[in-house]
Amino acid sequence: MPDAGYMRAKEIAALIASASKEELPELERRYADDARKQVRDALARAHRRLDREQAERDRVLHMYQTQQELGGMGVVVGVDEVGRGAVAGPLTVAAVALPASPVVWGINDSKQLTPERREQLAAQIEEVAIAMGIAHVTAPQIDSMGMAAALRKAMKEAIENADVDPDCVLIDGNPVHVHPREKTVVKGDATIACIAAASIVAKVTRDALMVDYDAVYPQYHLAACKGYASAEHVAAIRAFGLSEIHRVSFCGNFVETPRLF
Repeated sequence: MPDAGYMRAKEIAALIASASKEELPELERRYADDARKQVRDALARAHRRLDREQAERDRVLHMYQTQQELGGMGVVVGVDEVGRGAVAGPLTVAAVALPASPVVWGINDSKQLTPERREQLAAQIEEVAIAMGIAHVTAPQIDSMGMAAALRKAMKEAIENADVDPDCVLIDGNPVHVHPREKTVVKGDATIACIAAASIVAKVTRDALMVDYDAVYPQYHLAACKGYASAEHVAAIRAFGLSEIHRVSFCGNFVETPRLF
């Protein structure tokens, strides 16, 4: 590495900015006497960056640790849903069993992630998962049986579709009584690795389905709103009525007499 006297401050700052946790101490020793502001600021930023990275690693590892503490060392299936509050499209549930290793770094409640990051993590989850199951309950089924029954149906089917005999089933939210080894955890999608994985897989799967529906029903802006009651979606419902993928029982505030086509 060139001596500090022969390097411009911005060159040293660039080295520090890209330094790993293992490399930073050597750079600090090398440039300990460099009083230039750009170098000192770069070192301070590097420390903040590495602190954030360590905190993120600790967060993810804690999610795996919590999964083990609650679920044990056997096959632990995490279950989560998406689309409960939408006015169009299905209720979607995913069931995912993760191994202890490799760790899926960055895993989190799907609502805390960008669409691009969700896509990346869903691909990683699919690659490493021990088992994965997905189930949908359609809008007409939701209208017929109600949301509580629809949720139980989707969760039961997703667990069955994972095609494993789980030692424990960890479900986000309140008890649903769909499996004899069920445990429920409020905010589990933010605290337990396999539930977070299920939240990501369910969200990515349902979002892709709603994008496909957008090609069939472009007037409802489904690719953008994903079936939720955005202002544009509500305006479209009032203008065009309801399609066959709308939940009639959810749309009474938008149309006086729902009409389907």
